[in-house]
Amino acid sequence: MVTTAPYGAWPSPIDARLVAEHEGRPEYVGVVGDEVWWTEGRPAEGGRRALVRRRPDGTEQTLLPEPWNVRSRVMEYGGQPWAGGVDADGRTFLVFCHFADQRLYAYAPDGDAAPRPLTPVSAVGGGLRWADPVLRLDRGEVWCVLEEFTGPRPTDVRRVIAAVPLDGSAAGDRAAVRELSDDRNRFVTGPRISPDGRRAAWIAWDHPRMPWDGTTVLLADITGDGAFTGVRPFAGGPEESVPQIEWDTDGTLLYVSDADGWWELRRADPDAGTPGRRLCRPRQEEFGGPLWQLGVRWFLPLDGGTIAVLHGRGAMALGILDPVSGELVDAAGPWTEWASTLAVHGSRVVGVAASPRSAFEIVELDTCTGRARVIAARHADAVDPVHYPEPQIRTFTGPDGRDIHAHIYPPHSPGHRAPDGELPPYVIWAHGGPTGRTPLVLNLTIAYFTSRGIGVAEVNYGGSTGYGRAYRERLREQWGVVDVEDCAAVAEALADEGTADRRRLAIRGGSAGGWTVAASLVTTGLYACATISYPVLDLVGWVRDGTHDFESQYLASLIGPYDEVPDRYRDRSPLRHADRITAPFLLLQGLDDAVCPPDQCEPFLAEVSRHGTAHAYLAFEGEGHGFRRAETIVRAVEAELSLYVQVFGIARTDIPVLELTK
Repeated sequence: MVTTAPYGAWPSPIDARLVAEHEGRPEYVGVVGDEVWWTEGRPAEGGRRALVRRRPDGTEQTLLPEPWNVRSRVMEYGGQPWAGGVDADGRTFLVFCHFADQRLYAYAPDGDAAPRPLTPVSAVGGGLRWADPVLRLDRGEVWCVLEEFTGPRPTDVRRVIAAVPLDGSAAGDRAAVRELSDDRNRFVTGPRISPDGRRAAWIAWDHPRMPWDGTTVLLADITGDGAFTGVRPFAGGPEESVPQIEWDTDGTLLYVSDADGWWELRRADPDAGTPGRRLCRPRQEEFGGPLWQLGVRWFLPLDGGTIAVLHGRGAMALGILDPVSGELVDAAGPWTEWASTLAVHGSRVVGVAASPRSAFEIVELDTCTGRARVIAARHADAVDPVHYPEPQIRTFTGPDGRDIHAHIYPPHSPGHRAPDGELPPYVIWAHGGPTGRTPLVLNLTIAYFTSRGIGVAEVNYGGSTGYGRAYRERLREQWGVVDVEDCAAVAEALADEGTADRRRLAIRGGSAGGWTVAASLVTTGLYACATISYPVLDLVGWVRDGTHDFESQYLASLIGPYDEVPDRYRDRSPLRHADRITAPFLLLQGLDDAVCPPDQCEPFLAEVSRHGTAHAYLAFEGEGHGFRRAETIVRAVEAELSLYVQVFGIARTDIPVLELTK
């Protein structure tokens, strides 16, 4: 039987506790010997990231117990936090970064009683941090990115490629760490070593560019004593983004470049001195993405000469590319989105994939048979999947006729319908970054709302990745304008076509999405309420040592150079126009956030209170940029629903009431 009840008032088996239990997808997959390893989030364990192995017989084992947390803080967004191998004695060997102190540790899972530190602790600023490690067992070292703070400010930092001895001699002695590159470049990735061991290649870039603006591939010779010499540029440039490089077995370099407007896979001979050759026929698709974290991968060469690639326009698919013919064949299966992590083992490819009916799980493709199967972190339906939403991929028209890509999730419940003539409330979701994209995959937070009768619209506004360089550069000097307009255009279109109730539109977002939400409240009267999470609210404060080094000059492209357009920074900041906000809102903030610190919230809240706007502020101890602990996620999700219940006039008594103050 189908029960008639107002939108938003439907009961649902998807509660906030269930949402929290399923937060945290597998990341940083790799192959060690004949095992597959990866990290995964554990909300119930304080939000730590555990390292897990899958043995050949299919059993899974957590390699490190609590409180070990395999997660790097390099550039605050982190990167590949572990490397594994098999030593000369046939023992499995692991090097990893522990989140709490950011030291590197060594551990033999089948032998050592406990991990042992490899690097020292520094009391200067943010200390010493490590990411994107490459084991050099033949040299008794691990080569990786070292991020070293030189003073108390978040921008007092240098980054180099460094060699750390595996014998532990550097655990108390910073001088025992060998620096392989100099620090003339502000940012570097970990090294990629040629098959003959004689060369290293890495990616570098400098302020004010972000890695999706322009990067340079550097090449160096490796001397007999393990030093870098003859460093020279190889590919990329100020207006060309190269987010990944890898050596092929024949000694050529494979790399992704957007020189022609899309991230495409190329090959170049390091000795030829000629431009890289495109390997796939032009498709107007991306074969790479934004380098937010070090060590992510969109391609890897396979035995036999083919290349495993992630590619697509919007969503990423896994394909096998024949670089000789340029032909590309996609893996069969139900997965519609592949995350930017890959590993190969002979003719097999291992990745992390999901779909609108399944969360991210670890999938193996046998390129000999063409068979793809889930091998680990298997999705299991916590509730009957009839409660999941049925998303729609849509393209809307924005100002000046520009395309806006979005995913629409209408309210859906198998046992409930709304009264005739009632239109549903909708929440516009603005993703972070802003150089990011929302994948079309099962998200229980979305299902939490849609199964109760509240629609969701995820907007990949201008500036999002996945649609070519021109699309993401729509946001250049237009942050707070194009993103706001695109979200509003989608909301208006849904209301105009009778999909959404115009009087019950809301907007929510975190990080850069939080900025878009706050800017929307200031510049439009479209939304009845909003949820703002760990946002940017004051551009002037953010650009003046108000954030971490990686994004400290991001606003030069998003807003314009501060010295040239200071008034623009003030005029676009929601803090400066808090008096214009009339819609109630919920503000969520982690107190340990180094990217968008609580300092962004406090003056904004003071201004809002001065003008009498209804709001609630929830701050969480121990949370950083993004929430990872189960209890935090539960509180945040229920508070958001309570806001909508109160503002939209929905009758519910099954969630804690969020107290709004003025």
